[in-house]
Amino acid sequence: MRAHRITSIIIPLAIMGAAFVVMALSGTYLYLDPQIPKADSYRHVKLETPLRIYTKDNQLMAEFGERRLIPVKLEEVPKEFISAILDTEDKRFYQHSGIDYISLINARLELLQAREIRSGASTITMKLARNISISLEQTFIRKFKEMLLALKIEQELTKDEILELYINVVPFGKRAYGAQAAALTYYGKPLKDLDLSQLAMLAGIPQAPSAGNPINGPQRALRRRNLVLNRMLEQTSISEKEYDE
Repeated sequence: MRAHRITSIIIPLAIMGAAFVVMALSGTYLYLDPQIPKADSYRHVKLETPLRIYTKDNQLMAEFGERRLIPVKLEEVPKEFISAILDTEDKRFYQHSGIDYISLINARLELLQAREIRSGASTITMKLARNISISLEQTFIRKFKEMLLALKIEQELTKDEILELYINVVPFGKRAYGAQAAALTYYGKPLKDLDLSQLAMLAGIPQAPSAGNPINGPQRALRRRNLVLNRMLEQTSISEKEYDE
């Protein structure tokens, strides 16, 4: 009888708790939804490239503008660079729907155990939302906006469209936005001509584009490059031989 009474109390409490969570999430959605852009606007993002002046034989003479951006199609991006980005930033990118709940749970456990979050819980889609539309201010509201917009973007764009846009807009430091501009900024040649070590170096920069690029923070950039290569090895994107070299 006692067990029955306990069960009769617990079940209603659980139902009330679930109802409260649903109401809280619904209220958050209704409050934040008007504050974020429409997801279909991401299909028409205009990549602001600087004014470039060339010689008659197509040599670049001068470049004017606050940012350097050179768009590149996803099919033109080396597969090693794509692997470096996915293995390091979002290894379940092609499986989740904008939010990686496994990473969120892991981040929560890290916070409870170590009082700090060592692994990022933001997906590439969330980072795309942040870089184009959401303020970089570190607040819980900003994170909820990123998550909500990421879910909407995933419904509007394909995974490849999201990845291509991300590769073209993410900052790499030194006024370089997008991987192609970063390749020319740091190595003086297009992305397709870089070797594995150079591609891994670039893939590590977006975490800290100002302080972690090879010019401003060479040691930090090198450590990050090594981490990227290690993640690629763990995900079998590269072989032991490639990693050792």
